[in-house]
Amino acid sequence: MEIIRLKDIQFAYPGRSPLFRALSFSFSAGERIGIMGPNGAGKTTLLQLMVGLLKPQAGEVIIFGRPRRDENDFYEVRRRIGLLFQDPDDQLFCPTVEEEIAFGLLNLGIPRKQLPGLIKEVLSLVGLEGFEKRVTYKLSGGEKRLVALASVLAMRPEVLLLDEPTGDLDPKNTERLVNILNRLSLSYIVVSHDKNFLEKVTSSILWFENERFLPLNAVHR
Repeated sequence: MEIIRLKDIQFAYPGRSPLFRALSFSFSAGERIGIMGPNGAGKTTLLQLMVGLLKPQAGEVIIFGRPRRDENDFYEVRRRIGLLFQDPDDQLFCPTVEEEIAFGLLNLGIPRKQLPGLIKEVLSLVGLEGFEKRVTYKLSGGEKRLVALASVLAMRPEVLLLDEPTGDLDPKNTERLVNILNRLSLSYIVVSHDKNFLEKVTSSILWFENERFLPLNAVHR
């Protein structure tokens, strides 16, 4: 089943030349894709178009079989597709770890009495047991990234979009993330510069440059 289709997307940031002129991409259930490419190719923009944080100037964004154009269209998308931002400081805004995770759960209508158990469960999944009362802004970069991932996973998404998820992780926590992803029964797209990491968590790696996706092994780098 096709989950995401971008068709003939045109996109430009204000005052800049077009980043995409006719971008097309598709992603189906069961796939675990890694995306690599040079800085400035538009990898982060690609993910943000998929969840409606950015809107194209032309072309179609089709998610779960439906065209998505306005904010209301993307409300359902963001409940079903979890995006992990490249910078966790862009994602974390509550004072404590438990409040951060609870925020999304409350928006889903989860009763407050169920929150402690769910928060404990997801923190255990990412290896941060006992972090409930920790202050988010005092966490290390790697800890912030894992808390951001926990807040996304707590929402029970069907699909994950991960933007440079190993950015602040030391080797130990990178291996922890490998184990987390390999235990999940989710489809996902991972943008990363870390080829070794992608080889451990994805079934295929694409090189993205000049609006084209090529199998990494077909690109001489």
